[in-house]
Amino acid sequence: MKYDLILYDLDGTVWDSIPMIMKCFKHAYIEVMGKCERSDEDLKSYIGRPLVETFAMHDEETSQALLKSYLALNGKLLENDDIELFDGVGDELKKIKEMGIPQGVVTSKRIVSASVTLRFKHLDDFFDVYICKEDTEKHKPDPEPLMLAAKRLGITDMSRVIYIGDAIPDALCAKNAGCGFALVEWSQMDHDAVLAAAPSGSRIIKKFSDVLDMN
Repeated sequence: MKYDLILYDLDGTVWDSIPMIMKCFKHAYIEVMGKCERSDEDLKSYIGRPLVETFAMHDEETSQALLKSYLALNGKLLENDDIELFDGVGDELKKIKEMGIPQGVVTSKRIVSASVTLRFKHLDDFFDVYICKEDTEKHKPDPEPLMLAAKRLGITDMSRVIYIGDAIPDALCAKNAGCGFALVEWSQMDHDAVLAAAPSGSRIIKKFSDVLDMN
């Protein structure tokens, strides 16, 4: 086995939350500004980065109002368990866990948001480390989140770590950290663009356990 640790992004990788995120983005703009003039492509490009960065182009008052509106709707949808796991994800995580390979989560989501769905989907038992927005000063695409996850498990050789994600910030984070990267086939992002930003040797996987065969 080439890797001592497998780390996962959450949104768009473990669970199908992209439609809900887009709904919350647009709701926030319509509620605060009366309309949403930003394209889907623009908004999607911020997925995987801290939420506050999505609204940072606006003045402080507007940015905070948009953030508050987003979080209000997002919180309600999360508590309604309005997110589904991608097909086979639970079985894949269990399979890798049973092989004794450490697994962890590295996400730009806030702890409170990530923990709600992790609890509903009964995924807590599969992971050995969690890195959320509050755990680091810098966030994807900076390597700090991945490096902290490895450090917490006593891993110093980042080439022995692989990050599974669905977006450019995930790919860049892996590249900057010096670890491996795999793109999930079900990513809604431009596959070529993500792989162009990724470390050499990265590839698209159809299931999480495919990384066990990566060289």
